[in-house]
Amino acid sequence: MRDTVRFRLDGTVHEIRNPDPTETVLRWLRTRAARTGTKEGCGEGDCGACTVVVGDGEAWRAVNACILFLPMLDGKTLFTVESLSPPGGAPHPVQQAMVDTNASQCGFCTPGFVMSLYAHYLNRGACDAPTIRNVLAGNLCRCTGYGPIVEAAKRMSEYPRVEPTDAAPPRTDESLAIDHVGVGARRRFFAPRGVDELASLLLEHPDATLLAGATDVGLWVTKQNRSLPTIISTASVADLTQVVESETAIEIGASVTYTGAYDALARLHPDFGELLRRLGSVQVRNAGTIGGNIANGSPIGDSMPPLIALGATLVLRKGDERRRLPLEDYFLAYGKQDREPGEFVERVIVPKPAASDTFRVYKLSKRFDQDISAVCGAFLFRRDGDTIRAVRIAFGGMAATPKRARVAEAELVGRPWNEAAIRDAMAVLADDFQPIGDMRASAVYRLTAARNLLLRAFHEIEGAPATRILELEALRG
Repeated sequence: MRDTVRFRLDGTVHEIRNPDPTETVLRWLRTRAARTGTKEGCGEGDCGACTVVVGDGEAWRAVNACILFLPMLDGKTLFTVESLSPPGGAPHPVQQAMVDTNASQCGFCTPGFVMSLYAHYLNRGACDAPTIRNVLAGNLCRCTGYGPIVEAAKRMSEYPRVEPTDAAPPRTDESLAIDHVGVGARRRFFAPRGVDELASLLLEHPDATLLAGATDVGLWVTKQNRSLPTIISTASVADLTQVVESETAIEIGASVTYTGAYDALARLHPDFGELLRRLGSVQVRNAGTIGGNIANGSPIGDSMPPLIALGATLVLRKGDERRRLPLEDYFLAYGKQDREPGEFVERVIVPKPAASDTFRVYKLSKRFDQDISAVCGAFLFRRDGDTIRAVRIAFGGMAATPKRARVAEAELVGRPWNEAAIRDAMAVLADDFQPIGDMRASAVYRLTAARNLLLRAFHEIEGAPATRILELEALRG
């Protein structure tokens, strides 16, 4: 093992020995590297002012530096807004497009927009309006208005292309073990490279905080000021970053990001893909993981209802022992999951729907993009002709945990596939859920919306046209 974090920035490999494991990349850039173009806005990965670009040799990712811990750069290449154009040099095509379309006023948000577009530019992404709106959903601007920024994004590919040079990430074959002694505190950070090593470390440190993408854990530090004495990162464990697809199932390693899982899950059903597209922003999806969303057990985690409805199973590991657990049984109570000290989620197995299955999933939130769900509902119906043979209904935001609607399911099994049966199931949803009211939605709204989502699923399966925001965006161009 080694105690030095190594990453490349503008051609130079930086080696930082035993850094504070919870020092954010944003803080390091602004206070130690004098790179103040990366701005501090919300401090929780929402506004995009801190966006930087990170590469691992395979793809370039826009990520939020405000919740990214410095050791997470190990073995990566980092670009900031200062990387795009050297002092006195010509602006990069992304920057020039922003200038030519008058896409900046006060300029505070501009570096973040530039870096989101730069990652898209490096990955040679499409520049149609819906795609660009998705790319920019994680960046907020208070004064310019998004029209000129979207226009700059469309135009950036028209300039002579500029590729980065000397951008290969440094080799880091060894596992990372940081032992940082600060003022009155000792913090340790481990980044194993194999799943067996991860299992051993967790047995040795059963109270350690498991870290994947830091889209949640990062906020524990920046917003809750929590001290994390021992962190074990799963991001470098190759076995946990694989998606394996067979004829019957998709197996997703616990450290696969939303971006990495998107193609496989979207193939299960377009609704699942659309749900993932609305989960956070590009920056969040590039860092956040399916396994982390499950392991944290949030009652409003968007990935859980569709996975439960599809009958997903968890593979949990402790030492050399593994066990399988239906995802719906993993959540015991608010903030409590069926996971022992030293045990971790290794992978998620998602069965593919049978030919007789129909599947729908919907998310309701105040904002269309990058917002927490008020209600998320997922529905899987298995029919034999006009008879409902099996049904799985799962909701998020309706209880202290993601939960199946078993009373409503029982009401439907064996019934004819018709609106009368669906409405009877809608009526008994109150026996499954007694939701609370909060700032996102009232209890009455949640129950009413959940019932109506069940009815919506029926009508869409019967062929009623579904109005999709993306389709409206495509019409607008």
